[in-house]
Amino acid sequence: MAEGILQHKANKAGLNWVVNSAGTSNYHIGDPPHRLSQKVAKMNGIDISHHQGRQFRKEDMKEFDRIYMMDNENYEDVKKMSRELWDASKAELILNELYPGENYSVPDPWYGTEKDFHEVFDMLSKACEKIVREGAPIP
Repeated sequence: MAEGILQHKANKAGLNWVVNSAGTSNYHIGDPPHRLSQKVAKMNGIDISHHQGRQFRKEDMKEFDRIYMMDNENYEDVKKMSRELWDASKAELILNELYPGENYSVPDPWYGTEKDFHEVFDMLSKACEKIVREGAPIP
């Protein structure tokens, strides 16, 4: 959802950003987003049905200006996976955009109810709004 939300908001703001998402595991490579992610995004005017899961590559650390993680475990995984390309100045937990330094995690709604997906969408939407509003300053 985060990719779709951020790309949607960036496009609406006239920003020429390329937004991409990747997981740290290989469970869902090539799969579309969870059906409830798609449903909730669509209810908010965002179509993510074309997205496909991919795994983070260490080269992503060089290719992208910012790398946002959903939780501390993902942060540590990305750090390990990046190896010699790790750049802490590019990496951040996405909710730190709203709550600087608090290191809050975005809950994983995968096994939850539709309500959980709405709550996660709202969290991510607020964080993405701030990222777009501030132009995601590049370190």
